[in-house]
Amino acid sequence: MSKKIIAVNAGPRKGWNTDTLIDESIKGAESAGADVEKFNLFRLEKYTGCISCFGCKKEKYKGHCIRRDGLTEVLDAIREADGLIIGSPNYLGDLTASFRALYERLVFQNLTYNHEVPCCNENPIPTLLIMTSNAPDNAYEGLLKNYQNVLSAFVGPTEFFVSGETQQLKDYSKTDWEWYFNAEERYERHKTVFPKERKAVYEKGKKLVS
Repeated sequence: MSKKIIAVNAGPRKGWNTDTLIDESIKGAESAGADVEKFNLFRLEKYTGCISCFGCKKEKYKGHCIRRDGLTEVLDAIREADGLIIGSPNYLGDLTASFRALYERLVFQNLTYNHEVPCCNENPIPTLLIMTSNAPDNAYEGLLKNYQNVLSAFVGPTEFFVSGETQQLKDYSKTDWEWYFNAEERYERHKTVFPKERKAVYEKGKKLVS
């Protein structure tokens, strides 16, 4: 039986940096024989982050977020999956609000507040976290290591990948951003470095299956 991988795009822009890297990792997973289901958080029905109802702390709902909204199908799919890919751009020094909503509910449902058994997740799965950013690759290393540690503890062994100094626009000349960005450097990086990053996440998607 082929493995099932869930891919989640926590960014809004179809076909741009985050979405492209997620799709490359999906291709890698599929090349290794996996079936992949992709969710776009910005296109789901209305949902929220954790509302602190503590329903998941009741014995009969242990490990299950009981809130029913647009995220329910994503959480249910991840619970049954063999691997997880999540990608998000960096907004104002953190991942998107959509990512945070999923992250809160994905992690908190597995948190027990029990020192001996702090996590009730019965299906830990390998996870790939992809972040795209305007900043250099190492600018948010601490942030990502924190996400890595938490996801590893409550979802499964997590690896992160960063694509920094990304090209945001096809044509920077239509903006007055010259004081902040060197457009030619962004174009050049997208032409020479980004293809290598696509290959790298392809391999990571492939590795996720093995």
